[in-house]
Amino acid sequence: MKIVLLIEDDPTLRENTAELLRFSNYEVSTASNGKKGLELANNNIPDIIICDIMMPELNGYAVLEALAESDQTKHIPFIFLSAMTERKDVRKGMNLGADDYITKPFSEEELISAIESRLAKAAILKDARENREGADETEVKKLNDLNNLFVSNGKFFSFKKDSIIYREGQNSNYIYLINKGVVKCCKSSEHGKELITALHKKDDIFGYGSFTENEVQGETATVIKETELLGIFKNELANLLTNNHKVTFELIQLLTDDLKGVKDQLLQMAYSSVHKKTAKTILKFAEKLNPKPDDPIMISRNDLASVAGIATETLIRTMSNFKRQGLIEIEGRNIKILNLNKLQDIC
Repeated sequence: MKIVLLIEDDPTLRENTAELLRFSNYEVSTASNGKKGLELANNNIPDIIICDIMMPELNGYAVLEALAESDQTKHIPFIFLSAMTERKDVRKGMNLGADDYITKPFSEEELISAIESRLAKAAILKDARENREGADETEVKKLNDLNNLFVSNGKFFSFKKDSIIYREGQNSNYIYLINKGVVKCCKSSEHGKELITALHKKDDIFGYGSFTENEVQGETATVIKETELLGIFKNELANLLTNNHKVTFELIQLLTDDLKGVKDQLLQMAYSSVHKKTAKTILKFAEKLNPKPDDPIMISRNDLASVAGIATETLIRTMSNFKRQGLIEIEGRNIKILNLNKLQDIC
């Protein structure tokens, strides 16, 4: 049974909402203010949190920000439940990282649908994280010696968020290992549009175009989360590799894996249409929600777009096409699946 943490200072609304959730087969824990809610979330990790905004002790915005700072709570789906209906209030809540914003008064169907959709999305993203982490662990083991080379010989650099490490067209001097943080690499099109080429995280090596030639950088590297780097001059790294064949082979393997990743990305771009991505994502939600035969599934369009990795506007156009084909019905903010078999054929 999934655990819902309900944080609401109005006692009548808190009890009525908790009863509604229990009737829908959820285990419910409640808190009368943000401070108590945060304590409950940390002591007994819930599957999803529903939270008011204007509360004593600690408001809903502060609760969400505190949860985002902890590794054990940052991935919990979070829904604001508030009487604050102004567009700026909704935008503020969503910009802080909330998964949804439901305004009071709300219907039972609206609340349950939002919870089911967010739980399904969280399960899909959890699967993706676990697959990524398993692959990352294997990669780190393979590259320990190469990492140690940077630790022993590299120069330390520290960058704050949004700092530029190097720009496209600048001289290429260092090759970097990320000790902490996240770095985004991108190129600019002839029309000035930014194209992201890679996102690098801890233990990734980047900044290499050539290990021997003095060429300029082909992309811009920007810090998107406070970052620490270890950098080695290209010619110095070449000398170190000459005397350490084991590390050289590790580097060759790293470059081979990078090349394979680029090829896979190009193939996906060439062959995976928006229709396929959308249909595949719907099927993922269907699997997680596990409906009874003939029961419709209700999914938020924002959740679908976010998991599929496409723009919401593009998703809406695709959904309109699916609707014309009789695959789905669209009712307000939710989507009902009518024909799973045809969606499977699209994939």
